Amino acid sequence: MEEVCMGRRVRRHSPARVGKGKAKIGKVMHEYKEGTLTSGSGHKVASRDQAIAIAMSEAGMARKKRRRQ
Repeated sequence: MEEVCMGRRVRRHSPARVGKGKAKIGKVMHEYKEGTLTSGSGHKVASRDQAIAIAMSEAGMARKKRRRQ
C-alpha cells in the first residue's frame, strides 16, 4: 500500500494481526477467567499456571523451562 505524503511516496504496512497462537492463548485465558475452562479429565481449572500450560499446549508453543536448584 502506498500513499503520497508531502510530495513523497510513502509505503505503509497493513495493520498488525494477532497470530493464531496468541489468539488461542487469549481464548483459553478468557475461558479460565470466566470459570468455564476444564482440564482433560473434565475438572475445572483452578490454577492460573495450569491454565497457561493448557493454552500453550493447545497453541503448540514451546513451554518455558524452569531451573531446578
